[in-house]
Amino acid sequence: MLSLIKRNYFLLISLFLILYFGFNLVSGERGLFSYIEKKELLSNLKNEELTLISKIEDMDHKNSLLSTNLDLDYIETLIRERFLFGKEGETIYIIKNDENKN
Repeated sequence: MLSLIKRNYFLLISLFLILYFGFNLVSGERGLFSYIEKKELLSNLKNEELTLISKIEDMDHKNSLLSTNLDLDYIETLIRERFLFGKEGETIYIIKNDENKN
Protein backbone atom coordinates (compact mmCIF):
# COMPACT_ATOMS: atom_id res chain seq x y z
CA MET A 1 0.00 0.00 0.00
CA LEU A 2 2.80 2.39 0.86
CA SER A 3 4.53 1.71 -2.42
CA LEU A 4 1.29 2.45 -4.29
CA ILE A 5 1.02 5.82 -2.52
CA LYS A 6 4.66 6.61 -3.30
CA ARG A 7 4.16 5.83 -6.98
CA ASN A 8 1.02 7.96 -7.25
CA TYR A 9 2.21 10.74 -4.94
CA PHE A 10 1.98 13.44 -7.62
CA LEU A 11 -1.46 12.21 -8.67
CA LEU A 12 -2.79 12.30 -5.10
CA ILE A 13 -1.42 15.78 -4.42
CA SER A 14 -2.83 17.03 -7.72
CA LEU A 15 -6.23 15.50 -6.98
CA PHE A 16 -6.26 17.03 -3.51
CA LEU A 17 -5.34 20.48 -4.85
CA ILE A 18 -7.98 20.30 -7.59
CA LEU A 19 -10.67 19.34 -5.08
CA TYR A 20 -9.55 22.02 -2.64
CA PHE A 21 -9.52 24.84 -5.17
CA GLY A 22 -12.70 23.60 -6.83
CA PHE A 23 -14.53 23.56 -3.50
CA ASN A 24 -13.30 27.04 -2.58
CA LEU A 25 -14.20 28.36 -6.03
CA VAL A 26 -17.83 27.29 -5.62
CA SER A 27 -18.44 27.86 -1.92
CA GLY A 28 -17.02 30.14 0.72
CA GLU A 29 -17.23 33.87 1.26
CA ARG A 30 -15.77 34.68 -2.16
CA GLY A 31 -17.20 31.71 -4.03
CA LEU A 32 -19.64 31.45 -6.88
CA PHE A 33 -22.75 31.05 -4.70
CA SER A 34 -21.79 34.06 -2.61
CA TYR A 35 -21.18 36.08 -5.78
CA ILE A 36 -24.66 35.25 -7.08
CA GLU A 37 -26.28 36.18 -3.75
CA LYS A 38 -24.40 39.47 -3.60
CA LYS A 39 -25.30 40.28 -7.19
CA GLU A 40 -28.99 39.69 -6.42
CA LEU A 41 -28.73 41.82 -3.27
CA LEU A 42 -27.13 44.62 -5.30
CA SER A 43 -29.95 44.45 -7.84
CA ASN A 44 -32.57 44.64 -5.07
CA LEU A 45 -30.82 47.59 -3.46
CA LYS A 46 -30.63 49.44 -6.78
CA ASN A 47 -34.36 48.91 -7.32
CA GLU A 48 -35.09 50.13 -3.80
CA GLU A 49 -32.87 53.17 -4.41
CA LEU A 50 -34.82 54.03 -7.56
CA THR A 51 -38.16 53.79 -5.76
CA LEU A 52 -36.88 55.96 -2.91
CA ILE A 53 -35.52 58.53 -5.34
CA SER A 54 -38.88 58.71 -7.11
CA LYS A 55 -40.66 59.13 -3.76
CA ILE A 56 -38.26 61.92 -2.80
CA GLU A 57 -38.83 63.67 -6.13
CA ASP A 58 -42.60 63.37 -5.66
CA MET A 59 -42.37 64.83 -2.15
CA ASP A 60 -40.15 67.67 -3.41
CA HIS A 61 -42.70 68.46 -6.10
CA LYS A 62 -45.55 68.46 -3.57
CA ASN A 63 -43.49 70.61 -1.23
CA SER A 64 -42.78 73.10 -4.01
CA LEU A 65 -46.51 73.32 -4.73
CA LEU A 66 -47.09 74.36 -1.13
CA SER A 67 -44.13 76.66 -0.60
CA THR A 68 -42.79 78.59 -3.61
CA ASN A 69 -45.80 79.22 -5.85
CA LEU A 70 -48.93 78.44 -3.90
CA ASP A 71 -51.05 76.14 -6.08
CA LEU A 72 -54.70 76.58 -5.05
CA ASP A 73 -55.86 73.52 -7.00
CA TYR A 74 -53.44 71.31 -5.09
CA ILE A 75 -54.52 72.83 -1.77
CA GLU A 76 -58.17 72.20 -2.68
CA THR A 77 -57.34 68.58 -3.51
CA LEU A 78 -55.56 68.16 -0.16
CA ILE A 79 -58.48 69.65 1.76
CA ARG A 80 -60.96 67.38 -0.05
CA GLU A 81 -58.91 64.25 0.59
CA ARG A 82 -57.80 64.89 4.16
CA PHE A 83 -60.73 66.73 5.69
CA LEU A 84 -63.56 65.44 3.46
CA PHE A 85 -64.70 68.95 2.63
CA GLY A 86 -66.75 69.69 -0.43
CA LYS A 87 -68.27 72.63 -2.17
CA GLU A 88 -71.77 73.80 -1.55
CA GLY A 89 -74.31 71.55 -3.23
CA GLU A 90 -71.93 68.57 -3.53
CA THR A 91 -72.64 65.21 -1.98
CA ILE A 92 -69.69 63.31 -0.54
CA TYR A 93 -69.81 59.53 -0.41
CA ILE A 94 -67.39 57.61 1.80
CA ILE A 95 -66.68 54.10 0.57
CA LYS A 96 -65.07 51.82 3.11
CA ASN A 97 -63.08 48.87 1.84
CA ASP A 98 -63.66 45.94 4.15
CA GLU A 99 -60.70 43.70 3.42
CA ASN A 100 -61.51 41.26 6.21
CA LYS A 101 -64.75 40.19 4.53
CA ASN A 102 -64.64 36.89 2.58
